[in-house]
Amino acid sequence: MSQNLKQAALDYHSGAKPGKIEVVPTKPHSTQTDLGLAYTPGVAEPCLEIEKNIELAYDYTGKGNLVAVISNGTAVLGLGNIGAVASKPVMEGKALLFKIYAGIDVFDIEIDEKDPKKFIEIVKGIAPTFGGINLEDIKAPECFEIEQVLKDELEIPVMHDDQHGTAIISGAGLLNAIELAGKKIEEVKMVVNGAGAAAIACTKLYLALGLKKENLLMVDSKGVILSSRPGLSGTKKEFASDREGVESLRDALVGADVFVGLSKGNILTREMVRSMADLPIVFALANPVPEISYEEAMASRGDLIFATGRSDYPNQVNNVIGFPYIFRGALDVRATCINEEMKLAAVRAIARLAHEPVPDVVNIAYNAKRFTFGKDYLIPKPLDPRLLTQVSIAVAKAAMESGVAKKPIHDWDAYYDRLRDMMGYDNKMMRGFVDTARSNPKRVVFAEGMHINMIKAAVQAKAEGVAFPILLGNPDRIHLTAKKELLDLTGIEIVNTRSPEEFERRRSFALIFTEENGRNGVTFEEARDDMYEPNHFGMMMVKTGQADAFVTGVYSKYSESIALAKSIIGIRKEYKNFGALHILNTTKGTFFLADTLINRSPDAETLVDIAKLTHDAVRFFAHDPVMAMLSYSNFGADQEQVKSTSNIVSDAVATLHRDYPDYVVDGEMQVNFALNKELRDHKYRFTKLKGKTVNTLIFPCLSSANTTYKMLLEMGVCESIGPVQMGLKKPIHFTDVESSVRDIFNLTVAAVIDAIVQEKKDNEKS
Repeated sequence: MSQNLKQAALDYHSGAKPGKIEVVPTKPHSTQTDLGLAYTPGVAEPCLEIEKNIELAYDYTGKGNLVAVISNGTAVLGLGNIGAVASKPVMEGKALLFKIYAGIDVFDIEIDEKDPKKFIEIVKGIAPTFGGINLEDIKAPECFEIEQVLKDELEIPVMHDDQHGTAIISGAGLLNAIELAGKKIEEVKMVVNGAGAAAIACTKLYLALGLKKENLLMVDSKGVILSSRPGLSGTKKEFASDREGVESLRDALVGADVFVGLSKGNILTREMVRSMADLPIVFALANPVPEISYEEAMASRGDLIFATGRSDYPNQVNNVIGFPYIFRGALDVRATCINEEMKLAAVRAIARLAHEPVPDVVNIAYNAKRFTFGKDYLIPKPLDPRLLTQVSIAVAKAAMESGVAKKPIHDWDAYYDRLRDMMGYDNKMMRGFVDTARSNPKRVVFAEGMHINMIKAAVQAKAEGVAFPILLGNPDRIHLTAKKELLDLTGIEIVNTRSPEEFERRRSFALIFTEENGRNGVTFEEARDDMYEPNHFGMMMVKTGQADAFVTGVYSKYSESIALAKSIIGIRKEYKNFGALHILNTTKGTFFLADTLINRSPDAETLVDIAKLTHDAVRFFAHDPVMAMLSYSNFGADQEQVKSTSNIVSDAVATLHRDYPDYVVDGEMQVNFALNKELRDHKYRFTKLKGKTVNTLIFPCLSSANTTYKMLLEMGVCESIGPVQMGLKKPIHFTDVESSVRDIFNLTVAAVIDAIVQEKKDNEKS
């Protein structure tokens, strides 16, 4: 680890509030009445009810959504036996992953006890607090006993993720790899290198998937584990082979179909891989150095199917694809355990997902033209938002079918909707956007480059690796501001649009602009003078390909910037209008609001364009658009004014129903009917939204849309991404006046994603 990274990691964990997690109240607590209900005397009532029926703890407390991440620090990551307290940052990290990927609350618990029996007693003693237990970083062989006893004696889900997480994800990849090779799991010959906790768990799962024991060879540091070896432990004896003539890893690999490495780096050679059968499968899962490097493996033979535990190569076996969603499904049906049926259901759900078309937001996040099932895509990517629904539902169903679910789910559509809503929790989408932008950073022009918030946002964008910022403004003033604020401008380009050095560029921009707008009364002299102004200059940089995206608006008049963008950049030919979208992340899910910036009083034709643009944008962000066209009245209730907004909205809806029958859209309707499914479905049974949870709101005018999202932001109801521009030919984005640094950074990320999408479309056309 470099010194910079080391210090950054220490600063990250110690800055502001030390650690990575906190406890947040979920009930009102601002009045004496609230406190009287939360604690004494009101709290006595749920206590007495739970005393009568212990299962009511799931109704009156957070037990049902609370998991314990427990370790004694004896096998922490690649750090070894570093002790319970030293393991706490890792356990907090695991807690964070549970929360951000599946909405599960976690208490991390570090127990300073190495004796398995004492450790078990401690965990059993605190188990009533939790709905599930995730054991973590406990060394073998003690981890086997600890997990088994706790599973036998507790009636809540218990899983040692170091064992089963790797087994489940690699099992899914293995099923797909064997399918791709045109083989059958019952017939393949497998070599497992390693005999620790992960290797044992993986091998047991592969056998459950259909691998034949007689086709298995397990190898440890002494060589192939044979029945004839003296002093074998009970665990190794279970996997010992009677095969003769094989002693070393080299011997074992001759003619083998599959190699799974759960051992140490660089023990597999090209020659060993070449000795394997046709279409061999190699899962080199040692971390951070695999048993054979990707480059060495690919150079060994052309028919190889390969996976590692690393994120920088195809087919990463990453536990985060599994454990959040396995516990989510188990908790939601109050499973008494995580049994083999549930693990196998997770395996098959993950394997199936790799066969399905991948959302654009996932493709772009990993800088891929398009992931399709094959040698380089056997396993879904960790950022795939569909994992939450697919894996959790599969696990929940398996728990019910195997008889371990105390609270069966009866309405699977409603459960699916609840999980979908959860995808927006804790700004998960924004994290995905940042990862997407970081995978393919673009040149972003910041028009108001002397504004402190623009400078800070540019510095953050460079530090996060999401963009190559270009600040427009006076270099001396920008550097002076940066010096005062202790900001590092390294790697950030500064362009003074008024300097003599930019004479030729201003002239060339003016010529292009005049050529396109001369018949609209624009003269070359006027255009040349305009190019001193940052908005003109910056948009021309994007138009001519000298930059990829543009951000403006902290003190520019947005109406003037919008008009300028239409004249310089232009609207996409399939539309007559363009619009802006705000994405709101709330505890009730992700909502898309349009148009929040561009069109003041849209007519029906403009509303149709806004709906079409928003529909495509929502689908790009891996959500299925369910759109409500809003008004102050419901479905023709206001018939008095011919020109009322309700009539305009109903006309737009009629056009959408006629020309775009596949759209899930309806209106006009009041916002409470749009968001309250039960209320809407009871009163208006004819609507196309029947049974659907609305996630997209199309407003009848700019004032209502802009007021709504700003009110929600000020009330702390949500966090916003936007405005995301929709419909211009190039990525030109407008901030709100005096936006915060965070707002500008988020919009910069959106602008980079817009540029990535534009680049992708241009490449497809060429």
